[in-house]
Amino acid sequence: MARDVPTSRRAVLLAIFIAFGGFLFGYDMGVISGCLIMPDFIRRFGQEGMDGQYYLSSSRQSIIVSLLSAGTFCGAIAQAFTSDRLGRRGSILFWSAIFTVGVAIQTGTTYSLVQLVIGRYIAGLGVGSLSAIVPLYNGETAPKAIRGTILVIYQVQIISGIFLSYVLELGSHTINNSASWRLPIGLQMVWGIILLSGMFFLPESPRHLLGTGRGNEARKVVAELNGVSEDDPLVIEIVEGLDFAIRAENEGGKATWLECFSTRNALWRRTINGMMLQFIQQLNGQNFYYYYGDTFFQSAGAGLSPYIIQTVLGAVSVFGTLPALYFIEAWGRRKSLLLGAAAQAVCALIVAVVGYTTLAPTGTPTSALTARNRAGGDVVIAFAVFQVFSFGTTWGPTPWVYLGESFPLRVRPKSIALGSATNWFWNFMLSFFSPRIVDRIGPMIMMVFFGMLVFGYIYVYFAIPETKGLTLEEVDELYRSGIPPWRSVGWRPSEKHHHEVHEKGTSDSVEKP
Repeated sequence: MARDVPTSRRAVLLAIFIAFGGFLFGYDMGVISGCLIMPDFIRRFGQEGMDGQYYLSSSRQSIIVSLLSAGTFCGAIAQAFTSDRLGRRGSILFWSAIFTVGVAIQTGTTYSLVQLVIGRYIAGLGVGSLSAIVPLYNGETAPKAIRGTILVIYQVQIISGIFLSYVLELGSHTINNSASWRLPIGLQMVWGIILLSGMFFLPESPRHLLGTGRGNEARKVVAELNGVSEDDPLVIEIVEGLDFAIRAENEGGKATWLECFSTRNALWRRTINGMMLQFIQQLNGQNFYYYYGDTFFQSAGAGLSPYIIQTVLGAVSVFGTLPALYFIEAWGRRKSLLLGAAAQAVCALIVAVVGYTTLAPTGTPTSALTARNRAGGDVVIAFAVFQVFSFGTTWGPTPWVYLGESFPLRVRPKSIALGSATNWFWNFMLSFFSPRIVDRIGPMIMMVFFGMLVFGYIYVYFAIPETKGLTLEEVDELYRSGIPPWRSVGWRPSEKHHHEVHEKGTSDSVEKP
């Protein structure tokens, strides 16, 4: 009888290290927020006003922040080509190097806004690629019993990167020269080199090895990840099941981008679901806080430095993401998304209404703030904190988990690329237009996010099936079964499916060593 796949300590450690690619993204997203209000950064890359003071216009803020997102969009698409050609491991090596080069260009700039944004674009190519490859790699190497938890680790790393950037800037912003921003930005080179160096010691994805005809190597990796010998029955069963699924997927020849939207195995539904979850995630409102929180909270009049408030938000994000390691398997994917959308919608609505009716206009001196302004600022910050916490527990990790476990090997790199590219496209749109929108409507921008969260709740209820506890191959059968998503909780694959996979794999297995 087949045994359950064990929870290998090596597989967990591997997943934690690979998810460091998420740390790179999170750190970069958080670090730019603080730089936007540092005096030396503003003097070098801003404009001189009529009063002789330097400032960063909303348009310059948009360009500085959004060029990273433009690069991530292109990188997410580009990795679909490298992950098949170079393998998952080789692709991570390549894009980690690209990221490190981009950071070096940013750190080396003096007064050139052009050099700064070019560096951010190049770094974005690396970040966007890693955002797609990391869930792909972890989804292909993780035992199914803990796959959701391991994929959540990616979000934990993102949030940890954001938090660390806030902590470092809390100290560096008091430096009265370019070190105030060069130090936190330049540290990203260290993070890139760590990921680049570590990848030399990690294995290739067994699914990719089998897909490229390297069965002996695949068996060795599966054995290592599960802590057993290569001739263990568990290894034989896993490899045979993978090999059968891969050969069935590849019967139609090389996959195309159009195939991601084919009706076969409901691939079009899976791809659109992955893209829609990423779209909704980006317009939840939390990234607005991450990118422009320092600027936004200056008008809240809480009496605290915006760096302190941002650091508190970062800490809340970390603590909010940790419970997701449990809830992603205890609640499942659907319940996490539904509860998260409802909780965040309430927070966004309160921040919008209270902020619009009580906050003082931007630029109001602290001494001129009324008791009503200060009370409103306290409410805005409190519910912003709760929204960020709710996001970390639910919508932060879950769309990435869904993306990493929803596609067959044949189209997985391309489908994940489309989902990641959607994430980065809307990340770009958010970062580019948010300052302009806030200039016009202020806190009422949160009503946009409220509407998106209501839409997200409805979409998840009617379109997203529960995939908790299923192997990547069983997800295929779930979609083929045609069961409505709202009835998919508790669905289990048929015995006929298990029998066919096992018998077919046994009679036509991969080459023996």
